[in-house]
Parts: sequence; C-alpha cells; structure tokens
Amino acid sequence: MKQIVNRFIKKHQLLFDGATVVVGVSGGPDSLALLHFLKGEAEARNLTLVAAHVDHSLRGKESEEDYLFVENYCRENEIIFEGIKIDVEKYRHEHKMTIQVAARECRYRFFQEMMTKHSAQLLALAHHGDDQVETILMRQIRGAYGLGLAGIRSLREFHDGKIIRPFLCLSKEEIIRYCEMENLVPRVDQSNFSSKYMRNRIRNKVLPVLKKENPSVHLKFQQQSELMLDDELFLQDLAEKELSGVLLNKSDKRIVLSISQFNRIRIPLQRRAFQLILNYLYNENMPLISTIHIDDFIDFIKNSSPSGDLHFPRGLLVTKSYDECSLSFMNKSTLKKYEYLLSIPGIVSVKKGKINAEVSKSFPSVHVNHNSIVCDLERLTLPLMVRTRKQGDRIAIKGMTGSKKLKDLFIDEKVDREQRDDWPIIVDGNDQLLWIPGLRRSNIALPSKETKNFVLLTIEEL
Repeated sequence: MKQIVNRFIKKHQLLFDGATVVVGVSGGPDSLALLHFLKGEAEARNLTLVAAHVDHSLRGKESEEDYLFVENYCRENEIIFEGIKIDVEKYRHEHKMTIQVAARECRYRFFQEMMTKHSAQLLALAHHGDDQVETILMRQIRGAYGLGLAGIRSLREFHDGKIIRPFLCLSKEEIIRYCEMENLVPRVDQSNFSSKYMRNRIRNKVLPVLKKENPSVHLKFQQQSELMLDDELFLQDLAEKELSGVLLNKSDKRIVLSISQFNRIRIPLQRRAFQLILNYLYNENMPLISTIHIDDFIDFIKNSSPSGDLHFPRGLLVTKSYDECSLSFMNKSTLKKYEYLLSIPGIVSVKKGKINAEVSKSFPSVHVNHNSIVCDLERLTLPLMVRTRKQGDRIAIKGMTGSKKLKDLFIDEKVDREQRDDWPIIVDGNDQLLWIPGLRRSNIALPSKETKNFVLLTIEEL
C-alpha cells in the first residue's frame, strides 16, 4: 500500500521535502491511516506534521471521545495536535444553511487557521478512491457540469498553500487492511451507516454492486477523473478567451454581455463561459448549480423575446434587453422573493436547502416525513414550481377536510416571522400548494395502488 501511495504522490507531485503539513484527522480509519502513513514518511522527507481535529458537537459524548482519542494518539506518537470544539448547529442556524455545508465551512476555516499558525504549505485530507466513486456518482445524479463531474482533485489551491489527497489511489478495503496490519484501532462514526444522506445510500447499496463487477472500480473512476480534469481545464481556457470578446461591462457584482456575440460561440464553450461568469460573480459563495440552471440560461439567451428576466439562487438576477444581457445581484429588499422551475427529475437550490425531484417505477425506499413526499406523476399538474409565499395562499392538508391559510399554518408550526417570506413552497401547474417542506403536504396527487410512476420530492436540509 505504501508503494502505491508513494507512486501516486510522485505522479501528482503532492509532497516535497521539508514541508509543514496540516493533516485533517477525525479519528476514523481513513484519517488515522493517513496520519500514520505520513508519520512514517516524515523522517525521510523532513516533514513537520500538525494533526488538526474538529469536534462538530453533533454526536455528544461520542464526539468528545473522538477528540480525546486523536489527542492521545498524537501525544503518544509525538505529533503536534490542534483541536477545536465548534457548535456547528448554532453556526448552521445563524447562517441558514444545511448541516453538511455548515460543518464543512467550520472545518475548513479551522484548517486554514492552522495553516497560518504553523506556516504550513500543505493540508492533507484522507479522501480515498471509494469517496471518489461516490462523489462522481452523486454529482452525475444531481446534474453537475464541467469541473464538477471530474470529482475530487488530488491537488488544488487552498488558502496560501495546497490541499493534497494522497489516498485517492486506495480503496476503503485497502485502508482497513493497512490499519489492521499496523495495529491501528480507529474510531467508528455510526452516522456513516445511516441511509439519511445520498452519499451513504450510494456507499452502502450502489458501490458494492460496482465492486462486484470490478474490484478496482475506484482506480477506473480516478483515471476518468484525471482525464476529465485535463480536458475541462483546456476547454475552460478556450471559453475564457471567447468570453473576453463578448463582455460589454464587468464589475465586482455585475456583468453585461452582448447576446448576438455570445450566441456565435459554440454551445460547449457557451456553457463553460456561463460557468465562469457564475464563478466570478458568486466568488466563494457559490451555490449548487446544475445543468438545469445552465440550460435555462442558454435557452433564455437564445429566446427570440427582446426582454425578460431569470432568477438564480441567492438573488442573482439575469435580465436581457435587446442585445444586452446583464447578470447582477438583486437589492436586499427583493432578495427573498423567488420562483424557480422544478424539473422532474431535477433540483432547485434555495436558501433553506436543496429540493430534489426524482422519478421511479416503484414506491421509493425512503422514510417519508415532512422533509420528503411521494406523488403520483400522472395525477400531478405540471410544471412544478418552487416559490415564496403569496397573499391568500391556502393548502388542503393531507388527512384534513377543507383548506388552511398558509399564514395560519406558519403560526401553528411556530415558524419565525423572519423565515416565512423566503420559506420554499412547491406548487403545481395550477399554482395550488402541493408541499410546504418541513411542515405539511397537501392531498394533491397522492399515490395509490394504481400508481405507475412515483415522484419523490425531498429537501436537504431544511
């Protein structure tokens, strides 16, 4: 295993002699194996290692024990230890984001602080080949495009240094075997076995099937990732050159382009040029953008109508007037109002979370609750829209007679006033309230024994 990893490190130039490396260590098998491996390389490569551990305060006593475990391991092996306890739930609530995004932001912010404190050039993370397979499949399912489809990079810029992932060439089984051979006894996070998240469902149900077909499937996905990354960077370079010729105005928060000139660009480069615009405008605040968003923009720009507007996540407004198309962020006073098309299948990203629509021939094997509902496709009036509330909105709640004012429902459910105006509401083609994520569903399009096509609507996380 060490030889495989060292060949991978050499191929991608991940380590250099004399480097100070911050290592993200949760205490699980992957990160513990990575820390142990780098410790073994430290003397020969003259490396300085700093183990960085984050207690997200999400698993109570179990999280505290993880912290102590990593701290004790580092003390016994003479490795610099840096740990922090963060109230991720509080951070999520304050910044109104999903728990996964909140945990990631807190974690990476701490890593950045530790790189600065120790003047580290590298941040080593323990993502492995199975993670790569899961990530690429997830992004394909969600409609990712461009660099997103290339999956996890083995090397990328971060803060004043770089992130390295030396274990992308390994399977989970190889890492477990390494731990056993080196007498490492890692911690086990039981939440990894839950079917609540898509990644876990792919890990526990899809990945075993792929490995049965090809035990080295992780190497094939890693190879595809590297090839796709090379191709995509080349195409992005071409798109950037094309884009420079169609821009009429460019500032920090607004871009104006010529529609006629943009339409002369080849479609593959148009898509990538639009992605470059989004990367520039959103900067580090980039929401989930899928091929649906990109196709909406391309259709909008090619539409013969001389004027119109298009709304994107987090208040990005696209408007056109004759030959000019402007992309800018709306004023805060209008930011909360939105209305997006929810394609089936498709995904819409809003402030409260990501709303997914999937279709299946059988009843989905998920726990149906206020964060997920199932509908009969043939009984739905399409298209579905995700919008904010309107005056007079009412919902015919499942299991109740008559209908209820949305305002009264918010009051009954004790929803804060400040959250009501941008709470996502899913409506059908008649503008009838189908589902209030996190609260109630209507009696519209309920599935039955005769249902042939099931639509699963979910939100992650409200």
